[in-house]
Amino acid sequence: MPLGNLRDLYQQTILERYKNPRYRGKTNPVHRQQRGHNPSCGDTIELTLRLSDAGDAIEEVMFEGEGCAISMASADLMAEALRGKSIEDALEMVKRFQCMMKGEAEFPQESRKLNVMQGFAQFPTRIKCANLCWDAIKAALESSDITAEKQEAEEQNAEEQNAEKQNAENQNNLVTTE
Repeated sequence: MPLGNLRDLYQQTILERYKNPRYRGKTNPVHRQQRGHNPSCGDTIELTLRLSDAGDAIEEVMFEGEGCAISMASADLMAEALRGKSIEDALEMVKRFQCMMKGEAEFPQESRKLNVMQGFAQFPTRIKCANLCWDAIKAALESSDITAEKQEAEEQNAEEQNAEKQNAENQNNLVTTE
């Protein structure tokens, strides 16, 4: 494919992901969340993650925010690429993406969709736009903090278990007193 056609295809992909993002919104529940801001372009993003029950894999990534086509398309492509990945694999993918944006590497065949962002590696101010969501996901994945929503859900679960236990004890007391 001639270079001009490839560039057009990449631009088409970026504009499509910007105009019709597939992963805009918030995960339910939210296990991790992270905000990011790019002051040079004004991009802002908030990522939310839903993790596996064991907490060692990403089930879903969603984003909300405002920004240029590059930052929003990058977030949408990233959310798709990280679904189902282990935390370890996701952090490796972040590293590879950031190397790609420095012109040091390409993605392996199974993640080629992310190569559409490679064209921005020659524009230092645009690298920040493309990297914004990747920096945010790295911070979220390296954080051991759980969100207030997850903590609240865990507390509610503990309360329900205590109520069930108390109810069982009350039932047991009724049986023994009769």
